Amino acid sequence: MEIKGIKWSYDRDELIADGIVHGIGLALALVGVTALIFYASVFSTQGQLIAAWIYGLGLIATISISFLYNLWPASRTKWFLRRFDHSSIFILIAATYTPFLQRGLDDPFLFAMLIGIWAIALLGIVLKCAFPGRFDRLAILLYLAMGWSGLLAGEQLYSALSETTMTLIVAGGIIYSLGVVFHVWERLRFQNAIWHAFVIAAAAVHYSAVVSCVAGARL
Repeated sequence: MEIKGIKWSYDRDELIADGIVHGIGLALALVGVTALIFYASVFSTQGQLIAAWIYGLGLIATISISFLYNLWPASRTKWFLRRFDHSSIFILIAATYTPFLQRGLDDPFLFAMLIGIWAIALLGIVLKCAFPGRFDRLAILLYLAMGWSGLLAGEQLYSALSETTMTLIVAGGIIYSLGVVFHVWERLRFQNAIWHAFVIAAAAVHYSAVVSCVAGARL
């Protein structure tokens, strides 16, 4: 089926594989975020607890929306869900950065970066909702630019975060970026499931980074 140039042509095996990947990712996210919030509420600062909530809700919402959109039968409803699916990626990127940048809010640059990355996320959401099916390549570049924008604040983040946290942030970013290859390789069979496997793997690494960040919030 093709709507406004968007084509969904995954066979049954591909959909099953994608569903399994999403199911595993969502189950891990629910358990992981529950543990993170509990840990932050007991051991961390109030600011990090709020940041953990923002991150956790963003992670669960993104995987849930992706699950619903990708497994929904090709239809006008799927076309509508596509807007939310692509918009949620902006939310996930901004939400993932939030716990890290919160640790350095006393630094004017990191504070400005936190405001800026959420502003870009809102701009991306407007782009996806107002112009569905258009500027998809631009959106991918915007995702990558947002994801790697932390390089602009590498020195400040290194001062605010541990070496372990920084290493995990970079590792997750590399996994996400490698996955983009499969995201755009639409002729490859199981392309969507492979792409989402990269997303889940990268999200797991970034989850570990958030945990290490929250764990050091009182240090």
